[in-house]
Amino acid sequence: MIGIIDYGMGNLRSVQNALDHLGEESRISEDPEFLLSCDKLVLPGVGAFGDCMENLRSKHLDDLVMRCVRIQKPLLGICVGMQMMFEESEEKGIHTGLGIFQGRIVRMKTDLPVPQIGWNLLEYAQSCPFSGRLSAAPYMYYVHSYAAEDYDEKDLYAYSMYGEYKVGGVFMKDHIAAVQFHPEKSSKDGLALLSWFAKEFI
Repeated sequence: MIGIIDYGMGNLRSVQNALDHLGEESRISEDPEFLLSCDKLVLPGVGAFGDCMENLRSKHLDDLVMRCVRIQKPLLGICVGMQMMFEESEEKGIHTGLGIFQGRIVRMKTDLPVPQIGWNLLEYAQSCPFSGRLSAAPYMYYVHSYAAEDYDEKDLYAYSMYGEYKVGGVFMKDHIAAVQFHPEKSSKDGLALLSWFAKEFI
């Protein structure tokens, strides 16, 4: 069972629909006890960092996430769900994150249109455990104005170039995986990554 963390924000149904398509059992819940009973968890996110963190804390689901980190339960963060795993964000003021990964979330430094909306090639920063599941040139779907900087390079597994700006696409550490793009909206390669998380990521 994959638990999808419901903190009042995020594209919960699209993530669940993608998992359904893959034949993976999942349930959307805000109940910490149920979520702790799941084999794996997904932390999705859509909206502003500060609002997402406020909702997460108001439901005490930040404690749940950190408990999952301590007990090494596999966890996947998507888009703002990924961003909340970093130390802080400068979006609409300075907001403290969960601090699972080193680094800050900052507005993208590019002359290209912001937000970045659309498909972008995913490139590997190091040997990646899911690369064999994806196509030779995987494109993922991004919708974001902010991205991670000042991160630990050993946590970065894949990235995309938006012009000359390097966007951290996939971060991993222990039993935690986090992606800036939306795998549930990224066609076959996105579904392949979700399938890898569901079946192989431990």
